[in-house]
Amino acid sequence: MFSGIVEALGSVVEVRPEPPGCRLMIREPKIVAETSVADSISVNGCCLTVVEVEKDTMGFQAGPETLSRTNLGDLVAGSPVNLERSLKVGDRLGGHFVSGHIDGVGVLVQRQDMGEWSNLWFQLPRPLSLQMASKGSIAVDGVSLTIVDSEPERFSVALIPFTLAVTTLGPLKVGGKVNLETDMLAKYVQRLVEAKQW
Repeated sequence: MFSGIVEALGSVVEVRPEPPGCRLMIREPKIVAETSVADSISVNGCCLTVVEVEKDTMGFQAGPETLSRTNLGDLVAGSPVNLERSLKVGDRLGGHFVSGHIDGVGVLVQRQDMGEWSNLWFQLPRPLSLQMASKGSIAVDGVSLTIVDSEPERFSVALIPFTLAVTTLGPLKVGGKVNLETDMLAKYVQRLVEAKQW
């Protein structure tokens, strides 16, 4: 379980083929210093298990399902990634409850930069829109954000300078892919509504 408050930007140092998946080697000294094998870490919003720790890098195995359903399959050496360690009982919850289970991939289709501030519009798979609402929560590449506008096939968020400076969303360009996780409460509400038709 995560909060969507990114702790650090890591850097991919190697994508090592391990057919049918791969091993992602990520460098981030502060987090690695407090990480052990078997810990869960959110990498661009995707919950992965640490399988290797060496000096200032940590390794994760990503299988074909993860690579095909997230933007992790697009990572190359040098790619920045948002990192967050899992919550401990009693931690402050600054964002919202984020499971690290990606619901779909969105694409940045419009960016409105206003000085150091930005409004971003993302296209998303239409079924996910049913789990979204204006002023609701969304995790974009693991970043807990508030939805500004929610339409059937796109939504917008307004980003403050701090978020743009410390996450992968700052340099994101139109056409860039992001991992999306909708609010888990919305999933259960949708399921309850659907179940009435059973």
